[in-house]
Amino acid sequence: MLRVMILGLRGFPDVQGGVEAHAEHLCPLLRELACDVEVVVRSPYVPNDRGNNWKGVRYLRIWSPRSRALETIVHSFLGVLAAAWRRPNVLHVQAIGPALMVPLARAFGLHVVVTHHGADYEREKWGRFARAVLRIGEAWGMRFCNRRIVISQTIRNLVRDKYGLESNMIPNGVDLPELPNSTSALEQFGLTSGRYVLTVSRLVPEKRHKDLIAAYATAKLNGWKLLLIGASDHGEAYAAEVAALARATPGVVLAGFQTGLALRELYAHAGVFVLPSSHEGLPIALLEALSYGLPVVASDIPAHLEIGLDEKHYFPLGDVHALAARLQSFARMNWTAETRESTRRWVAEHYDWHSVVEQTISVYRSAMA
Repeated sequence: MLRVMILGLRGFPDVQGGVEAHAEHLCPLLRELACDVEVVVRSPYVPNDRGNNWKGVRYLRIWSPRSRALETIVHSFLGVLAAAWRRPNVLHVQAIGPALMVPLARAFGLHVVVTHHGADYEREKWGRFARAVLRIGEAWGMRFCNRRIVISQTIRNLVRDKYGLESNMIPNGVDLPELPNSTSALEQFGLTSGRYVLTVSRLVPEKRHKDLIAAYATAKLNGWKLLLIGASDHGEAYAAEVAALARATPGVVLAGFQTGLALRELYAHAGVFVLPSSHEGLPIALLEALSYGLPVVASDIPAHLEIGLDEKHYFPLGDVHALAARLQSFARMNWTAETRESTRRWVAEHYDWHSVVEQTISVYRSAMA
């Protein structure tokens, strides 16, 4: 049995973040394909009352400080020490921040695979020093690992152009959800099925919530609301700014972090899904929206364009008036049940988690060769 240790995420299930969502889908499927999977999780996010495993995936809880500046680096260092003691066949490091510890892991004789989820140093929330550290993490992770995985062609090109290195392109996947008929979450937030704009993301600057709120106000969609799902990890000032703007804009609803049936209901009954981000790797939230058959609107950044939707689904990044026009257009559109099912079939064919897992195991075996 292939023994795999996963490092570089807060934890799962129901922990906010793209890397966390990626691992939540990946790890149980690895277990189903006869891998022994242990995930190094951050104890503040996965308390003891959740037990020691989930769907056959074991937790190794390691303390981390609740500090945006120190959380990742401290936890990754301690996680590599744990991996050196436990000796997995493969240490799979998720994201370029934790990849700062790849040289140490290699010094301990570990086989290391790194997944590059995106150029995190481009995120607006980071200061100059943090961006420099993330750039070093990217460089060391890509240069010193045994094998590298990227989740999009855009990132693959970045790795090739910056470091002259090849990588395995394995995108995120999606599971087709069962569409719920219940509407209790809509009733909780005062929403009408098919009559609200939805976005799902952490409250961080690169997600551009303020652009979306401004576009919603400009569009003047009669009878529609705007629902923002997500929360801030560390109480950043940006989250307070978004909350203040939401309170000042009629029709905007802040739902906080949602999981389970409530999240499924809020996806399933939305009228339009929007992701106005300035930075993404390959956004799972957008793929999930498509898995519910929703009409989607996204900024024209490379990660979104790579998904390959029709031109009508994109708008120029930061152009509030163009986004407002897209909202007006999709609000008038008759998005039929047949169109929804066609959308669901398309995303299932192109982004399948089972294919992701099979390709990932192949990379593991290559890293050990």
